[in-house]
Amino acid sequence: MRIGHGYDVHRFGSGDSVILGGVRVPHDRGLIAHSDGDVLLHAVCDALLGAMSLGDIGKHFPDTDNNYKNADSRSLLRQVIAMVASQSYDVANLDVTLLAQTPKVSTYTDEMCHNLAADLQVECNQVNVKATTTEKLGFVGREEGIAAHAVVLLVKQEKC
Repeated sequence: MRIGHGYDVHRFGSGDSVILGGVRVPHDRGLIAHSDGDVLLHAVCDALLGAMSLGDIGKHFPDTDNNYKNADSRSLLRQVIAMVASQSYDVANLDVTLLAQTPKVSTYTDEMCHNLAADLQVECNQVNVKATTTEKLGFVGREEGIAAHAVVLLVKQEKC
């Protein structure tokens, strides 16, 4: 077994929505990022890469490379899970916590779970997405940005 933890943060900027877990969530601002700014998926990528000792998302998809400008983070996640699978590991379970004072995302978490399960090639009951505020404390509480934590457990594929 291998365990990985991922963390990511993005600052709010101009826009009319944020993308979280591959879901467009209406909001009065967007997130500033080189890619689509999906802080949730970026944390998941970092958890997977960390579990495999493969560095972080910036190492594989640097913001200095214009190939990743406005990149779809679900595509990046699928590339990361392919790296994991190439080393004969599968996702046993994934737990993600989104830290956001706004927008409220509770009505979108099921769709986020479905997207993650599809991209990770696992069942929905192996993925959990939850959200919390920070009770108006810190940069999240001041509504300056959004953060996400992800923890993943990988298991070695059984040999046939």
